[in-house]
Amino acid sequence: QVQLVESGGGLVQAGGSLRLSCAASGRTFSVYAMGWFRQAPGSEREFVATIRWSGGGQLYADSVKGRFTISGDFAKNTVYLQMNSLKPEDTAVYYCASTGRWTTRYESYDYWGQGTQVTVSS
Repeated sequence: QVQLVESGGGLVQAGGSLRLSCAASGRTFSVYAMGWFRQAPGSEREFVATIRWSGGGQLYADSVKGRFTISGDFAKNTVYLQMNSLKPEDTAVYYCASTGRWTTRYESYDYWGQGTQVTVSS
């Protein structure tokens, strides 16, 4: 199993920035990619960004492209999501997850963190 722990959420004004962290432990040798997803109240869980565990390649949702950056310190088994120019519609619980595939589909992610709340005020 892979254990994932997110941190870094909080309350920020529109236009501000936050950085989320996701620390992985356990069977990380089985991980091919790490992703960030988010879920707002009453909405489906949606893809935000993903990165190969080796660091070679990232994908972003159109809604965050140019504002969010996913990166990793793989020596520390940690993945980050730098979020800039935040908007009220970015408000959601953010989850990190791991997968053995290169995919944006949440159904294909095997292990999930507990989530961290991000609230953007207008």
